[in-house]
Amino acid sequence: MYAEDTIVAPATPPGRGAVAIIRLSGPDAIEIARALWKPSHGDAPQSRRLALGTIRDPANGAPIDSAMAVFFLGPHSLTGEDVAELHCHGGVYLVRRVVGLALDRGARMAGAGEFTRRAFLNGRIDLTAAEAIADLVDARGDRALGLALNQMAGALAVKAAAMRASLIAIRANLEVEIDFSEEDITLPPRDAMTDSLTRVIDDVVMLRDSFVRGRLMRSGARAAIIGKANSGKSSILNLMVGAERAIVTPIPGTTRDVIEESISIDGYPIVIQDTAGVRESADPVERIGIARTHSRAEEADLIIAVFDSTRPLDSDDIAVAAIVAGRPAVAILNKSDLPASIDDTALRGIGIGAPIVGLSAITGAGIENLRAQMGSRIEELAGGTKTDSDRDVAISRERHRAALDQAAIALGAALDSLLAGMPPEIIAVDIVIAGNALAALTGEVSTEDVLDALFRNFCIGK
Repeated sequence: MYAEDTIVAPATPPGRGAVAIIRLSGPDAIEIARALWKPSHGDAPQSRRLALGTIRDPANGAPIDSAMAVFFLGPHSLTGEDVAELHCHGGVYLVRRVVGLALDRGARMAGAGEFTRRAFLNGRIDLTAAEAIADLVDARGDRALGLALNQMAGALAVKAAAMRASLIAIRANLEVEIDFSEEDITLPPRDAMTDSLTRVIDDVVMLRDSFVRGRLMRSGARAAIIGKANSGKSSILNLMVGAERAIVTPIPGTTRDVIEESISIDGYPIVIQDTAGVRESADPVERIGIARTHSRAEEADLIIAVFDSTRPLDSDDIAVAAIVAGRPAVAILNKSDLPASIDDTALRGIGIGAPIVGLSAITGAGIENLRAQMGSRIEELAGGTKTDSDRDVAISRERHRAALDQAAIALGAALDSLLAGMPPEIIAVDIVIAGNALAALTGEVSTEDVLDALFRNFCIGK
Protein backbone atom coordinates (compact mmCIF):
# COMPACT_ATOMS: atom_id res chain seq x y z
CA MET A 1 0.00 0.00 0.00
CA TYR A 2 1.45 3.36 1.07
CA ALA A 3 2.34 5.40 4.13
CA GLU A 4 -0.96 6.77 5.43
CA ASP A 5 0.37 10.24 6.12
CA THR A 6 -0.99 13.61 4.99
CA ILE A 7 0.29 15.13 1.76
CA VAL A 8 0.02 18.66 0.39
CA ALA A 9 0.74 20.33 -2.96
CA PRO A 10 -0.56 23.10 -5.21
CA ALA A 11 -3.19 21.63 -7.56
CA THR A 12 -2.81 24.55 -9.99
CA PRO A 13 0.20 25.28 -12.23
CA PRO A 14 3.19 27.11 -10.75
CA GLY A 15 3.55 30.80 -11.44
CA ARG A 16 1.45 33.93 -11.06
CA GLY A 17 -2.31 33.55 -11.59
CA ALA A 18 -5.73 34.70 -10.50
CA VAL A 19 -6.44 31.73 -8.24
CA ALA A 20 -4.36 28.93 -6.76
CA ILE A 21 -5.66 25.72 -5.20
CA ILE A 22 -3.69 24.03 -2.44
CA ARG A 23 -4.78 20.43 -1.85
CA LEU A 24 -4.26 18.23 1.21
CA SER A 25 -5.11 14.53 1.52
CA GLY A 26 -4.71 12.13 4.41
CA PRO A 27 -5.83 11.53 7.98
CA ASP A 28 -4.89 15.05 9.17
CA ALA A 29 -5.87 16.96 6.02
CA ILE A 30 -8.99 18.65 7.43
CA GLU A 31 -7.39 19.28 10.82
CA ILE A 32 -4.41 21.01 9.20
CA ALA A 33 -6.66 23.06 6.88
CA ARG A 34 -8.77 24.19 9.83
CA ALA A 35 -5.63 25.22 11.71
CA LEU A 36 -4.65 27.48 8.80
CA TRP A 37 -8.06 28.73 7.65
CA LYS A 38 -10.77 30.35 9.74
CA PRO A 39 -14.29 30.93 8.38
CA SER A 40 -15.58 34.48 8.10
CA HIS A 41 -19.02 33.54 9.40
CA GLY A 42 -19.93 30.86 11.92
CA ASP A 43 -18.50 27.37 12.03
CA ALA A 44 -16.49 25.47 9.45
CA PRO A 45 -18.46 24.65 6.27
CA GLN A 46 -20.27 21.40 5.66
CA SER A 47 -18.54 18.78 3.55
CA ARG A 48 -18.39 19.66 -0.17
CA ARG A 49 -19.43 23.29 0.35
CA LEU A 50 -17.12 26.21 -0.36
CA ALA A 51 -16.93 28.88 2.31
CA LEU A 52 -15.12 32.19 2.60
CA GLY A 53 -12.55 32.77 5.31
CA THR A 54 -9.03 33.89 6.10
CA ILE A 55 -5.77 31.97 6.06
CA ARG A 56 -3.75 32.87 9.15
CA ASP A 57 -0.35 31.92 10.50
CA PRO A 58 -1.14 29.56 13.40
CA ALA A 59 1.95 30.76 15.26
CA ASN A 60 0.79 34.37 15.71
CA GLY A 61 -2.65 34.67 14.08
CA ALA A 62 -1.35 37.06 11.41
CA PRO A 63 -3.58 37.11 8.29
CA ILE A 64 -2.03 35.66 5.14
CA ASP A 65 -4.87 35.81 2.59
CA SER A 66 -8.61 35.90 2.12
CA ALA A 67 -9.49 32.46 0.75
CA MET A 68 -12.18 29.87 0.11
CA ALA A 69 -12.03 26.40 1.64
CA VAL A 70 -13.81 23.13 0.93
CA PHE A 71 -13.59 19.80 2.76
CA PHE A 72 -14.31 16.28 1.45
CA LEU A 73 -14.74 13.46 3.94
CA GLY A 74 -13.35 10.07 2.95
CA PRO A 75 -14.11 7.69 1.41
CA HIS A 76 -16.23 10.00 -0.78
CA SER A 77 -13.38 12.11 -2.07
CA LEU A 78 -10.83 12.26 -4.87
CA THR A 79 -8.36 10.01 -3.06
CA GLY A 80 -10.74 8.05 -0.83
CA GLU A 81 -9.18 9.84 2.17
CA ASP A 82 -10.13 13.08 3.90
CA VAL A 83 -9.31 15.89 1.47
CA ALA A 84 -9.17 19.66 2.00
CA GLU A 85 -8.64 22.41 -0.56
CA LEU A 86 -7.71 26.03 0.06
CA HIS A 87 -8.55 28.38 -2.84
CA CYS A 88 -6.36 31.44 -2.40
CA HIS A 89 -5.01 34.19 -4.65
CA GLY A 90 -2.43 32.97 -7.13
CA GLY A 91 0.73 34.74 -6.04
CA VAL A 92 3.95 32.75 -6.25
CA TYR A 93 5.14 33.71 -2.77
CA LEU A 94 1.62 33.38 -1.33
CA VAL A 95 1.26 29.78 -2.49
CA ARG A 96 4.70 28.89 -1.19
CA ARG A 97 3.84 30.49 2.17
CA VAL A 98 0.58 28.56 2.59
CA VAL A 99 2.18 25.26 1.57
CA GLY A 100 4.98 25.98 4.04
CA LEU A 101 2.45 26.49 6.86
CA ALA A 102 0.85 23.13 6.00
CA LEU A 103 4.26 21.46 6.09
CA ASP A 104 4.93 23.03 9.48
CA ARG A 105 1.71 21.44 10.77
CA GLY A 106 2.89 17.94 9.81
CA ALA A 107 1.95 17.50 6.17
CA ARG A 108 4.43 16.12 3.63
CA MET A 109 5.02 17.50 0.14
CA ALA A 110 3.24 15.24 -2.35
CA GLY A 111 5.18 13.48 -5.07
CA ALA A 112 4.28 13.44 -8.76
CA GLY A 113 0.86 11.86 -9.25
CA GLU A 114 0.56 10.92 -5.58
CA PHE A 115 -3.05 12.12 -5.19
CA THR A 116 -4.15 10.06 -8.21
CA ARG A 117 -2.07 7.11 -7.03
CA ARG A 118 -3.88 7.13 -3.68
CA ALA A 119 -7.19 7.29 -5.56
CA PHE A 120 -6.18 4.14 -7.43
CA LEU A 121 -4.87 2.30 -4.37
CA ASN A 122 -8.07 3.13 -2.47
CA GLY A 123 -10.25 1.78 -5.26
CA ARG A 124 -11.68 5.14 -6.37
CA ILE A 125 -10.46 4.63 -9.95
CA ASP A 126 -8.82 1.87 -11.97
CA LEU A 127 -5.48 2.19 -13.72
CA THR A 128 -6.97 3.05 -17.11
CA ALA A 129 -8.89 5.95 -15.54
CA ALA A 130 -5.71 7.13 -13.79
CA GLU A 131 -3.89 7.16 -17.13
CA ALA A 132 -6.83 9.00 -18.67
CA ILE A 133 -6.42 11.81 -16.12
CA ALA A 134 -2.86 12.38 -17.34
CA ASP A 135 -4.05 12.17 -20.96
CA LEU A 136 -6.78 14.71 -20.27
CA VAL A 137 -4.22 17.17 -18.92
CA ASP A 138 -1.91 16.58 -21.89
CA ALA A 139 -4.65 16.56 -24.60
CA ARG A 140 -3.68 18.66 -27.63
CA GLY A 141 -6.76 18.15 -29.77
CA ASP A 142 -10.40 17.07 -29.85
CA ARG A 143 -9.52 13.45 -30.64
CA ALA A 144 -7.16 13.19 -27.66
CA LEU A 145 -9.71 14.91 -25.44
CA GLY A 146 -12.49 12.54 -26.54
CA LEU A 147 -10.30 9.48 -26.04
CA ALA A 148 -9.30 10.60 -22.53
CA LEU A 149 -12.89 11.40 -21.51
CA ASN A 150 -14.08 8.07 -22.89
CA GLN A 151 -11.42 6.21 -20.92
CA MET A 152 -12.12 8.21 -17.76
CA ALA A 153 -15.77 7.19 -18.08
CA GLY A 154 -14.63 3.57 -17.95
CA ALA A 155 -15.04 2.45 -21.58
CA LEU A 156 -11.74 0.56 -21.65
CA ALA A 157 -12.25 -0.90 -18.17
CA VAL A 158 -15.75 -2.10 -19.11
CA LYS A 159 -14.42 -3.73 -22.28
CA ALA A 160 -11.64 -5.49 -20.35
CA ALA A 161 -14.09 -6.63 -17.67
CA ALA A 162 -16.43 -8.12 -20.29
CA MET A 163 -13.58 -10.09 -21.85
CA ARG A 164 -12.46 -11.33 -18.43
CA ALA A 165 -16.02 -12.39 -17.59
CA SER A 166 -16.11 -14.50 -20.76
CA LEU A 167 -12.82 -16.13 -19.79
CA ILE A 168 -14.11 -16.86 -16.29
CA ALA A 169 -17.11 -18.62 -17.82
CA ILE A 170 -14.85 -20.69 -20.07
CA ARG A 171 -12.61 -21.55 -17.14
CA ALA A 172 -15.66 -22.59 -15.10
CA ASN A 173 -16.58 -25.10 -17.82
CA LEU A 174 -13.01 -26.40 -17.79
CA GLU A 175 -13.17 -26.79 -14.02
CA VAL A 176 -16.31 -28.91 -14.44
CA GLU A 177 -14.35 -31.18 -16.78
CA ILE A 178 -11.47 -31.39 -14.32
CA ASP A 179 -13.61 -32.09 -11.25
CA PHE A 180 -16.25 -34.37 -12.75
CA SER A 181 -14.50 -36.09 -15.66
CA GLU A 182 -15.08 -39.51 -14.09
CA GLU A 183 -18.68 -38.84 -13.07
CA ASP A 184 -21.68 -39.91 -15.09
CA ILE A 185 -22.80 -36.39 -15.97
CA THR A 186 -23.08 -34.41 -19.18
CA LEU A 187 -20.00 -32.21 -19.60
CA PRO A 188 -20.13 -28.80 -21.33
CA PRO A 189 -19.70 -29.23 -25.10
CA ARG A 190 -16.30 -28.18 -26.35
CA ASP A 191 -17.76 -26.78 -29.57
CA ALA A 192 -19.57 -24.10 -27.58
CA MET A 193 -16.40 -23.44 -25.60
CA THR A 194 -14.48 -23.06 -28.87
CA ASP A 195 -16.99 -20.51 -30.17
CA SER A 196 -16.81 -18.50 -26.93
CA LEU A 197 -13.01 -18.53 -26.91
CA THR A 198 -12.88 -17.47 -30.57
CA ARG A 199 -15.12 -14.49 -29.85
CA VAL A 200 -12.89 -13.39 -26.96
CA ILE A 201 -9.80 -13.72 -29.15
CA ASP A 202 -11.43 -11.54 -31.80
CA ASP A 203 -12.26 -8.89 -29.20
CA VAL A 204 -8.74 -8.94 -27.73
CA VAL A 205 -7.06 -8.69 -31.14
CA MET A 206 -9.39 -5.90 -32.29
CA LEU A 207 -8.65 -3.89 -29.14
CA ARG A 208 -4.92 -4.56 -29.43
CA ASP A 209 -4.92 -3.46 -33.07
CA SER A 210 -6.58 -0.16 -32.13
CA PHE A 211 -3.20 0.94 -30.72
CA VAL A 212 -2.13 2.89 -33.82
CA ARG A 213 -5.43 4.78 -33.92
CA GLY A 214 -5.32 5.46 -30.19
CA ARG A 215 -1.68 6.60 -30.33
CA LEU A 216 -2.45 9.03 -33.14
CA MET A 217 -5.46 10.37 -31.26
CA ARG A 218 -3.48 10.78 -28.02
CA SER A 219 0.02 11.74 -29.17
CA GLY A 220 -0.61 12.87 -32.73
CA ALA A 221 1.23 12.24 -35.96
CA ARG A 222 4.68 13.40 -37.02
CA ALA A 223 4.77 15.00 -40.46
CA ALA A 224 8.10 15.78 -42.13
CA ILE A 225 8.28 18.45 -44.84
CA ILE A 226 10.94 17.44 -47.34
CA GLY A 227 12.04 18.84 -50.68
CA LYS A 228 15.03 20.25 -52.46
CA ALA A 229 16.58 23.54 -51.40
CA ASN A 230 14.46 26.65 -52.08
CA SER A 231 11.33 24.70 -52.91
CA GLY A 232 9.43 26.65 -50.24
CA LYS A 233 9.39 24.23 -47.31
CA SER A 234 9.93 26.89 -44.63
CA SER A 235 7.28 29.16 -46.18
CA ILE A 236 4.81 26.26 -46.10
CA LEU A 237 5.58 25.61 -42.42
CA ASN A 238 4.98 29.28 -41.63
CA LEU A 239 1.73 29.23 -43.61
CA MET A 240 0.40 26.17 -41.80
CA VAL A 241 1.41 27.42 -38.36
CA GLY A 242 0.22 30.96 -39.04
CA ALA A 243 3.44 32.55 -37.80
CA GLU A 244 6.96 33.34 -39.02
CA ARG A 245 8.43 30.28 -37.33
CA ALA A 246 11.09 29.40 -39.90
CA ILE A 247 13.60 31.73 -41.58
CA VAL A 248 12.82 32.23 -45.27
CA THR A 249 15.52 33.49 -47.65
CA PRO A 250 16.38 32.95 -51.33
CA ILE A 251 19.76 31.53 -50.25
CA PRO A 252 19.88 27.72 -50.59
CA GLY A 253 20.74 25.83 -47.40
CA THR A 254 19.29 28.35 -44.93
CA THR A 255 17.56 25.60 -42.94
CA ARG A 256 20.32 23.63 -41.23
CA ASP A 257 18.40 21.90 -38.44
CA VAL A 258 14.92 20.45 -37.99
CA ILE A 259 12.29 22.96 -36.87
CA GLU A 260 9.13 21.60 -35.21
CA GLU A 261 5.71 23.14 -34.67
CA SER A 262 2.35 21.66 -33.63
CA ILE A 263 -0.98 22.14 -35.38
CA SER A 264 -4.34 20.32 -35.31
CA ILE A 265 -6.10 18.82 -38.33
CA ASP A 266 -9.49 17.10 -38.02
CA GLY A 267 -8.95 16.88 -34.26
CA TYR A 268 -5.58 15.12 -34.55
CA PRO A 269 -2.51 16.88 -33.13
CA ILE A 270 0.24 16.93 -35.75
CA VAL A 271 3.90 17.83 -35.19
CA ILE A 272 5.20 19.35 -38.44
CA GLN A 273 8.94 19.26 -39.04
CA ASP A 274 10.68 21.62 -41.47
CA THR A 275 13.86 19.93 -42.65
CA ALA A 276 17.00 20.88 -44.55
CA GLY A 277 16.77 20.79 -48.35
CA VAL A 278 17.63 17.50 -50.06
CA ARG A 279 20.71 18.10 -52.21
CA GLU A 280 24.41 17.34 -52.51
CA SER A 281 26.45 19.75 -50.39
CA ALA A 282 30.11 20.21 -49.51
CA ASP A 283 29.23 22.25 -46.39
CA PRO A 284 29.78 19.88 -43.41
CA VAL A 285 27.14 21.64 -41.28
CA GLU A 286 24.52 21.52 -44.05
CA ARG A 287 25.34 17.85 -44.66
CA ILE A 288 24.49 17.11 -41.02
CA GLY A 289 21.14 18.84 -41.55
CA ILE A 290 20.49 16.82 -44.71
CA ALA A 291 21.31 13.59 -42.85
CA ARG A 292 18.77 14.61 -40.22
CA THR A 293 16.23 15.18 -43.00
CA HIS A 294 16.58 11.55 -44.09
CA SER A 295 16.36 10.39 -40.46
CA ARG A 296 13.20 12.40 -39.72
CA ALA A 297 11.61 11.23 -42.96
CA GLU A 298 12.15 7.60 -41.92
CA GLU A 299 10.58 8.25 -38.50
CA ALA A 300 7.64 10.33 -39.76
CA ASP A 301 4.07 9.04 -39.91
CA LEU A 302 3.39 11.33 -42.88
CA ILE A 303 5.65 12.94 -45.46
CA ILE A 304 4.85 16.28 -47.09
CA ALA A 305 6.94 16.34 -50.26
CA VAL A 306 7.43 19.82 -51.74
CA PHE A 307 8.29 20.47 -55.40
CA ASP A 308 8.97 23.86 -56.97
CA SER A 309 6.53 24.12 -59.88
CA THR A 310 8.56 26.95 -61.47
CA ARG A 311 11.71 24.86 -62.00
CA PRO A 312 12.24 21.72 -64.11
CA LEU A 313 12.66 18.47 -62.21
CA ASP A 314 16.24 17.52 -61.42
CA SER A 315 18.20 14.86 -59.54
CA ASP A 316 17.30 16.41 -56.16
CA ASP A 317 13.59 16.08 -56.96
CA ILE A 318 14.15 12.47 -57.96
CA ALA A 319 15.89 11.88 -54.61
CA VAL A 320 12.84 13.35 -52.85
CA ALA A 321 10.55 11.06 -54.84
CA ALA A 322 12.64 8.07 -53.75
CA ILE A 323 12.13 9.02 -50.09
CA VAL A 324 8.37 9.30 -50.64
CA ALA A 325 8.03 5.94 -52.43
CA GLY A 326 5.72 3.59 -50.53
CA ARG A 327 5.15 6.01 -47.65
CA PRO A 328 1.97 7.81 -46.52
CA ALA A 329 2.46 11.20 -48.14
CA VAL A 330 1.03 14.32 -49.73
CA ALA A 331 2.92 16.00 -52.59
CA ILE A 332 2.83 19.77 -53.07
CA LEU A 333 3.40 21.67 -56.30
CA ASN A 334 4.42 24.93 -54.65
CA LYS A 335 4.50 28.48 -56.12
CA SER A 336 1.25 28.01 -58.03
CA ASP A 337 0.95 31.80 -58.25
CA LEU A 338 3.89 31.84 -60.74
CA PRO A 339 4.22 30.44 -64.29
CA ALA A 340 4.64 26.64 -64.09
CA SER A 341 7.42 24.52 -65.56
CA ILE A 342 6.08 21.17 -64.26
CA ASP A 343 2.66 19.70 -63.50
CA ASP A 344 1.04 16.63 -61.92
CA THR A 345 2.01 14.48 -64.90
CA ALA A 346 5.69 15.31 -64.43
CA LEU A 347 5.52 14.24 -60.75
CA ARG A 348 3.76 11.01 -61.66
CA GLY A 349 6.58 10.41 -64.11
CA ILE A 350 9.19 10.31 -61.32
CA GLY A 351 7.12 7.92 -59.21
CA ILE A 352 4.96 10.18 -57.06
CA GLY A 353 1.81 8.20 -56.34
CA ALA A 354 0.59 10.35 -53.46
CA PRO A 355 -2.17 12.97 -53.81
CA ILE A 356 -0.82 16.16 -55.39
CA VAL A 357 -1.89 19.60 -54.18
CA GLY A 358 -1.25 22.89 -55.95
CA LEU A 359 -0.24 25.53 -53.41
CA SER A 360 1.05 29.05 -53.13
CA ALA A 361 2.88 29.49 -49.84
CA ILE A 362 2.79 33.26 -50.50
CA THR A 363 -0.93 33.78 -51.16
CA GLY A 364 -2.20 30.76 -49.24
CA ALA A 365 -4.16 29.45 -52.21
CA GLY A 366 -4.59 25.68 -51.87
CA ILE A 367 -3.97 25.50 -48.10
CA GLU A 368 -7.44 24.11 -47.31
CA ASN A 369 -6.97 21.34 -49.89
CA LEU A 370 -3.60 20.53 -48.33
CA ARG A 371 -5.10 20.29 -44.86
CA ALA A 372 -7.92 18.08 -46.18
CA GLN A 373 -5.47 15.73 -47.88
CA MET A 374 -3.31 15.55 -44.76
CA GLY A 375 -6.40 14.79 -42.67
CA SER A 376 -7.36 11.97 -45.03
CA ARG A 377 -3.89 10.43 -44.84
CA ILE A 378 -3.96 10.57 -41.02
CA GLU A 379 -7.39 8.92 -41.01
CA GLU A 380 -5.99 6.14 -43.18
CA LEU A 381 -3.08 5.68 -40.77
CA ALA A 382 -5.56 5.50 -37.90
CA GLY A 383 -7.48 2.80 -39.72
CA GLY A 384 -10.73 4.74 -39.66
CA THR A 385 -12.85 7.17 -41.57
CA LYS A 386 -14.04 10.66 -40.84
CA THR A 387 -17.41 9.21 -39.80
CA ASP A 388 -15.88 7.05 -37.05
CA SER A 389 -17.05 7.98 -33.57
CA ASP A 390 -14.49 9.38 -31.16
CA ARG A 391 -16.32 7.39 -28.50
CA ASP A 392 -15.04 4.08 -29.86
CA VAL A 393 -12.82 2.19 -27.43
CA ALA A 394 -9.15 2.41 -28.38
CA ILE A 395 -5.90 1.86 -26.51
CA SER A 396 -3.18 4.49 -26.65
CA ARG A 397 -0.31 3.28 -24.47
CA GLU A 398 2.38 0.69 -25.01
CA ARG A 399 1.44 -0.87 -21.66
CA HIS A 400 -2.06 -1.54 -22.98
CA ARG A 401 -0.76 -3.05 -26.21
CA ALA A 402 1.72 -5.31 -24.40
CA ALA A 403 -0.95 -6.65 -22.00
CA LEU A 404 -3.38 -7.36 -24.85
CA ASP A 405 -0.64 -8.97 -26.91
CA GLN A 406 0.18 -11.30 -24.02
CA ALA A 407 -3.53 -12.14 -23.68
CA ALA A 408 -3.86 -12.80 -27.42
CA ILE A 409 -0.85 -15.16 -27.44
CA ALA A 410 -2.14 -17.10 -24.42
CA LEU A 411 -5.65 -17.35 -25.86
CA GLY A 412 -4.26 -18.55 -29.18
CA ALA A 413 -2.40 -21.31 -27.36
CA ALA A 414 -5.56 -22.20 -25.41
CA LEU A 415 -7.57 -22.44 -28.64
CA ASP A 416 -4.93 -24.68 -30.24
CA SER A 417 -5.06 -26.96 -27.18
CA LEU A 418 -8.84 -26.97 -27.21
CA LEU A 419 -9.00 -27.93 -30.89
CA ALA A 420 -6.37 -30.62 -30.36
CA GLY A 421 -8.45 -32.22 -27.62
CA MET A 422 -5.90 -31.55 -24.89
CA PRO A 423 -6.81 -32.14 -21.22
CA PRO A 424 -8.71 -29.27 -19.56
CA GLU A 425 -5.83 -28.63 -17.13
CA ILE A 426 -3.57 -27.66 -20.05
CA ILE A 427 -6.15 -25.34 -21.58
CA ALA A 428 -6.92 -23.73 -18.20
CA VAL A 429 -3.28 -22.67 -17.69
CA ASP A 430 -3.36 -20.41 -20.77
CA ILE A 431 -6.83 -19.10 -19.87
CA VAL A 432 -5.45 -18.00 -16.48
CA ILE A 433 -2.47 -16.28 -18.13
CA ALA A 434 -4.79 -14.38 -20.47
CA GLY A 435 -7.09 -13.40 -17.61
CA ASN A 436 -4.17 -12.03 -15.60
CA ALA A 437 -2.98 -10.03 -18.62
CA LEU A 438 -6.43 -8.43 -18.94
CA ALA A 439 -6.46 -7.76 -15.19
CA ALA A 440 -3.12 -5.96 -15.55
CA LEU A 441 -4.79 -3.64 -18.06
CA THR A 442 -7.01 -2.12 -15.38
CA GLY A 443 -4.53 -2.56 -12.53
CA GLU A 444 -6.29 -5.42 -10.73
CA VAL A 445 -2.92 -7.15 -11.07
CA SER A 446 -0.05 -4.67 -10.83
CA THR A 447 3.41 -4.15 -9.37
CA GLU A 448 5.12 -1.22 -7.69
CA ASP A 449 7.43 -0.87 -10.70
CA VAL A 450 4.44 -0.43 -13.02
CA LEU A 451 2.84 2.14 -10.72
CA ASP A 452 6.12 4.05 -10.27
CA ALA A 453 6.65 4.23 -14.03
CA LEU A 454 3.09 5.42 -14.62
CA PHE A 455 2.74 8.07 -11.92
CA ARG A 456 6.21 9.61 -12.15
CA ASN A 457 5.07 11.44 -15.31
CA PHE A 458 2.11 13.08 -13.56
CA CYS A 459 2.07 16.68 -12.36
CA ILE A 460 2.81 17.45 -8.73
CA GLY A 461 -0.58 17.97 -7.09
CA LYS A 462 -2.45 15.61 -9.44
